[in-house]
Amino acid sequence: MSAATVLVVDDDPDSRTLLELALSTEGFDVQSAANGAAALESARTCHPVVILLDLAMPVMDGFQFRAAQLRDPDIATIPVICVSGRHDAYDASRRLALAGCVGKPFALDEVIARVKDIVDTEHVDTEH
Repeated sequence: MSAATVLVVDDDPDSRTLLELALSTEGFDVQSAANGAAALESARTCHPVVILLDLAMPVMDGFQFRAAQLRDPDIATIPVICVSGRHDAYDASRRLALAGCVGKPFALDEVIARVKDIVDTEHVDTEH
């Protein structure tokens, strides 16, 4: 069985690298993008089981990404977890119907646990 793919979308290279290393250490295949536009392309090709999404990014922010994601039937159902330092991140994640939200600065254990919860749920759903 191949490793589940997680797409990390964040314009901050340090956050991206930290998440990539932590998730790959946990056995995930990790892809990353520095903005929403690149993330859309990546999501269409790598078919991640979950997307970790920053909200404040250049080119295409997390809000624009989510709107575009929901319009694309090939990627619309991929669960998204907000990972953001915005003061309204939790409210925004509810408005965007995201699978969850982790505030920055984030605890790696919390991010990994949220990803694993979704991956475990996705595997259960696909077995039925």
